[in-house]
Amino acid sequence: MPGAIYAEGLVKTFGDVRALDGVDLDVPEGTVLGLLGPNGAGKTTAVRVLTTLLEPDSGKARVAGVDVLRHPDQVRRSIGLSGQFAAVDEYLTGRENLRMVGQLYQMGAREAKARASELLERFHLADAADRVAKTYSGGMRRRLDLAAALVVSPPVMFMDEPTTGLDPRNRQALWEVIQELVAGGTTLLLTTQYLEEADHLAHDICVIDRGRVIARGTSDQLKARTGGERVEVVVHEPGHIEVAEEVLRGFGKGEIAVQRHTRKVTVPVVGGAKLLAEVIRELDARGVEIDDIGLRRPTLDDVFISLTGHGAEGGDGAEEEVK
Repeated sequence: MPGAIYAEGLVKTFGDVRALDGVDLDVPEGTVLGLLGPNGAGKTTAVRVLTTLLEPDSGKARVAGVDVLRHPDQVRRSIGLSGQFAAVDEYLTGRENLRMVGQLYQMGAREAKARASELLERFHLADAADRVAKTYSGGMRRRLDLAAALVVSPPVMFMDEPTTGLDPRNRQALWEVIQELVAGGTTLLLTTQYLEEADHLAHDICVIDRGRVIARGTSDQLKARTGGERVEVVVHEPGHIEVAEEVLRGFGKGEIAVQRHTRKVTVPVVGGAKLLAEVIRELDARGVEIDDIGLRRPTLDDVFISLTGHGAEGGDGAEEEVK
C-alpha cells in the first residue's frame, strides 16, 4: 500500500532543463524521508509538485491518500509547507501572523490565539511576539515561518531546507519539534543541505541528482555502500598537502578528498589501527608535520562524493576536491 507521500515517474521540464526525470518516492506514514542532493538536483521542484504548487509534465502522486493532480484543494487541507524562504507578512506582528494562519484554516479565534502563543514560546519568539515582522532578523523570520507551517498540526509536512539561517540552538530546537511531530504520527519530507540533519532525523534517505533518484536507503545502508573506514589527516602547513596526498594515495583504496582551507586530506582505507600507525610513520619520514590524524566511519558527505563526484553544496560551505 502506498505511503503517506507517494510519487511515481514524476517528470518536469523547464525549457531544455529536465528538473525531474522520472522520480519515484514512497514515504510510510509517521516517518521522515530526507531528500538530499546538490543545488539544482530537483529537490525543490519535487516538493512544489507534491504540494500542488506545480503540475508535473507526467507521472502521478498522492499525498495523505489524495491524488495531487485531481484533488489539489483536498491535498492542501492535509499538509503543512515551509519553503526555502520565509513567507510571512512583515507588516503584521509575529502573533498576528500565526493567528491569521489559524483563522485561514477555520480555527476559532480563541483556539488560534492559544496555538499562536504556544508556537511563539516553542520557537523562542515570545519576547518579540508583538513586534512587526519586518523588525525581525532573518533567523527570526525563518522561525516564524516554520511556526506558521505547524499551526494546524497537519498529518503530512513538507520542509524545504528548514534550518537554513538558524543558529545551532534554534536548529536543535527545530529538530526536537520535528521529532515530537513524527512521534505523534506526522509524516515528513525534509530537504536539506545539512548532512548531519538528515543523519539525525531521517528514517530513510533519498539522494537525487540531475532530476533522478540515484540512491535510497537508511543512513547506515548508504554509508555501507561507500564502504570501509577513512584515514583523515590535518597537516600543519598548507605546503605539505601535496606530500600528504602522495602518502595517503599509497595506502588508500579509493579517491582522495582534499579540503584546502582546513588542510585536511581524507582517503578510504582497509586495515584499521595497524595501517594508521604505518601512515603516521610514513608521514613522519617524509617530514610532514600533522595537527590531527584519525580513523572514522564514512559520513553522508562521503556518500555524496561517492555518488555525485562532489560534496553536498551548502552545509558548512567546504569546497571539496576529488582526485
